[in-house]
Amino acid sequence: MIKLVKGDITLSGSDAIVNAANSGLMGGGGVDGAIHRAGGPAILEECKKIVASRGRLPAGQAVVTVGGRLKARFVVHTVGPIWRGGGNGEAETLASAYRNSLSAARDAGAGSVAFPSISTGAYGYPLDSAAAVAVKSVAAFLKDNPGAFREVIFFLFDDAAFSAYERALEAAGMKNADK
Repeated sequence: MIKLVKGDITLSGSDAIVNAANSGLMGGGGVDGAIHRAGGPAILEECKKIVASRGRLPAGQAVVTVGGRLKARFVVHTVGPIWRGGGNGEAETLASAYRNSLSAARDAGAGSVAFPSISTGAYGYPLDSAAAVAVKSVAAFLKDNPGAFREVIFFLFDDAAFSAYERALEAAGMKNADK
């Protein structure tokens, strides 16, 4: 079941929330900074250990940390692609970020996952294109992994993002399960 919610992902009661991180995993602006601020220092400490042991996180990959002070038990950190015009594998990298985030959340034992709109802020990915990739990737994962999650929620910060994801769901022949 895929749901769309307009709101702040840091308030999600999902088992796992996905962080649109940078490859250094040290927090930053946008949703990344908000998750680190709301979750507290435990998240950053685990991120530092991950980077120290395996290096920077490549775009399209995902790792899991504790949720710290968040309601979520886990934070799945993934790095989306920087938009460079669409001819540099951005769609596949973005799809990989969603797939790998879902795999990581499932492997951690999460029964529900909340996503932001990955790469559509500072990384400049066009919202409608990103929403289409996100919905298609999540729907395909859920089809290939039945029963993996009770629900997957897209937490969308504003009306423009919410509308783009609604259009993407409709184009994929689905409806917002929250309605």
